[in-house]
Amino acid sequence: METCSCDTFVALPPATVGNRIIFGKNSDRLCDEVQEVVYFPAAVHDNLREHLQCTYIEIDQVPETYAVVLSRPSWLWGAEMGANEHGVCIGNEAVWGREEVCDEEALLGMDLVRLGLERADTAEKALNVIVDLLEKYGQGGNCSEGRMVFSYHNSFLIADRKEAWILETAGKYWAAEKVQEGIRNISNQLSITTKIDREQPDMRNYAKRKGWWDGKKEFDFAAAYSYLDTAKMMISPGRYCEGYKLLNKHKGNITFETMMDILRDKPSGINMEGEFLTTASMVSILPQDSSLPCIHFFTGTPDPERSIFKPFIFVPNIPQLLDTSSPTFGHEDPVKKKPRFQFKPDRRHPLYEKHQQALEVIEKKEEKAKTLLDNMKKLEKDLFKEMESILQNKHLDVDKIVNLFPQCAKDEIRIYKSNISP
Repeated sequence: METCSCDTFVALPPATVGNRIIFGKNSDRLCDEVQEVVYFPAAVHDNLREHLQCTYIEIDQVPETYAVVLSRPSWLWGAEMGANEHGVCIGNEAVWGREEVCDEEALLGMDLVRLGLERADTAEKALNVIVDLLEKYGQGGNCSEGRMVFSYHNSFLIADRKEAWILETAGKYWAAEKVQEGIRNISNQLSITTKIDREQPDMRNYAKRKGWWDGKKEFDFAAAYSYLDTAKMMISPGRYCEGYKLLNKHKGNITFETMMDILRDKPSGINMEGEFLTTASMVSILPQDSSLPCIHFFTGTPDPERSIFKPFIFVPNIPQLLDTSSPTFGHEDPVKKKPRFQFKPDRRHPLYEKHQQALEVIEKKEEKAKTLLDNMKKLEKDLFKEMESILQNKHLDVDKIVNLFPQCAKDEIRIYKSNISP
C-alpha cells in the first residue's frame, strides 16, 4: 500500500530551535482530489438531542466545540490535518495489518481528526476523544470519492505545546505512545513497538487469542498487529525510514523551515508524485511559551515544492476562507445521496484553479516559470520573516492577523494571474 501514503512528523526540544514544537504533514491522496482549507469558529450547542452529521453517520453532539482550521478533501466532513485554538494539531495516516478493514460506514479516520480537534484542548484529551469515539462508533467506510472502495485503519500523530502522542489502531484495538522530546514520525505502517504508554484494555488478549502473540515474549504492537519485522523497521526502504532519516539529519537545529524542506523532498518519496500525490501540506509552530501564538501554515494546493505555505493564527472574528473553500452542493451532493458517488462534481476552489493553471505555465514556459517561482519564493520568504518577527517581538496586530490567511491566498492568486495571462 506504499502507493497510498501520507507522512506526519513532530520535532520537540532539544531537537528544535527556540523551545518550539514543530508539527508537519503531507497529505498524499488521489491526484485529482481537491483539498480545501476551511475555518470553523468555536460554538455552543444547546440542543444536544440534535445529532452531529459526520461524513457517513450521525453521532452525539457535545455542549461546546473549539475553533478549528482544517485541511481536508473537499468532499468529506472530517480532515486530513488541522489545528485548534488551543494549539492542538492532528494528522492521520492510513494503516493496514492483520485485523480486517471494515467497509461498513462508520467514522472515517478523517472524521476522528476533526472531532479530536473540536473537542479537546490538549493532545492527550484529543487522544481520549478519539479512542472513546472509536469504541462507541467504530471506524470504516470508503475513504475516497468514487465507486472504488478504499478503506483502511488509522494512525494519528497528535501534538500540543508540551508533548505529542502517537495513536495507532487496528479496528477497535489501539496502542498509544507518548513523545516528550526529540523526533518522531509516522507513515503508512504501524510503528509502535514495545514502548506502549496507553492501550485498549483487551488489545493484548485479543492478539493472544488470534495467535499473533504467544503471551510470553515482550509484547510488540506493530509485530503482533501487522506483518512487519520490527527489528528491521528502521533500516528497511520506505518512507517511514526515509522520513526518520531526514528528521534525524537536522536533529538539534529543526525549525519550521526545516520541516517544510522535508515535506518538499522528492528523492525520499515524502513529496509524492504520480497517481497518488501530495495534495496538500501543513506545518505548525507550537511555542512552549504560552504567551506566544501558535502559527499554522497551509498550502491548500498540490506539490509543496510548487506551493506557498501560508500562515494562519487564531484570533477572534476570523472570516470564512473563501479562496480556499470549495463549492458546496447541499443535499444534491453525491456523497450525501444513496447510492453514493454516482458522479463527481467540480470541487475546485479559486486558489486551486489558479494554481493548476500556473503549474501548466511552469511545465511549458521556461522563462515565465522562473519569474513565477521567484515571485512565489519571495512572497513566502516575506511571510516567514513577518511570522518570525511576531514570535520574537511578542507583538500581534490582531486587526491585521484576522485577515492574514485570506490576504496571503489573494496575494498568491495575484501572482498566478500575472503569470498565466497569454
